[in-house]
Amino acid sequence: MMKSTLFLFAALTSSSLTFTACHQESTPLQPGLPYQSSFQRDTDGWVAEITDYGTAQSDIMEFKSSHKGLPVPLDTTRKSILIESMNRSDDAFMFLKRKVTGLTPNTDYSLVFDIELASRYPGNSIGIGGSPGSSVFLKAGASAVEPVKVLQNGFYTINIDKGEQNNEGENAILLGNISSGVETEDYTLISRSNIDKPFVARSSDKGELWLLVGTDSGFEGLTTLYYSRINVTTKPTM
Repeated sequence: MMKSTLFLFAALTSSSLTFTACHQESTPLQPGLPYQSSFQRDTDGWVAEITDYGTAQSDIMEFKSSHKGLPVPLDTTRKSILIESMNRSDDAFMFLKRKVTGLTPNTDYSLVFDIELASRYPGNSIGIGGSPGSSVFLKAGASAVEPVKVLQNGFYTINIDKGEQNNEGENAILLGNISSGVETEDYTLISRSNIDKPFVARSSDKGELWLLVGTDSGFEGLTTLYYSRINVTTKPTM
């Protein structure tokens, strides 16, 4: 069985640090980065939330999340974080967040996200407002302040700049969409990374960063995803 792990390596200045998904059990060492999570024991401190909808839509977003095995036809013994909602606002942002500690205070870190998730939405699929696959955009980022839902003029938004739809923001980068890469609607594991475009975030004066992974949706329907791995590699920028 594999459980979520946190690693702190001495070689943070290395230009290339990578992780591989495996089914071996390993032991957490110290807080910090690089970071790997595969959710085999629990959600490893990741918290799910949804924003970008009006107060009048609160009861119809159908948002939920849970620690659950991957769906069939995938390996159902592998655990993941299920996150789901009905995009009544045509702009729903479903996200996961987690705090990382033990960093050098007030330091810029160059972050590379490697995310694996299960999707069942073909890229050429058609839906209300947009494609269930190619109109749902996967983003990742980090900030020194905790990303939280805030209410402004009857609309729930987020307190950081994650950009809108397929546009990037100061605190998040676009990794692509959630297209499964196949024509059927069977769940398929897909991977997304920003290895060619590292994201730079500055740690707080306490040596903390909040990691963020989420989907910005232009599809006005139900989206159900299973996050099975989140890896973050890094080095301080010079």
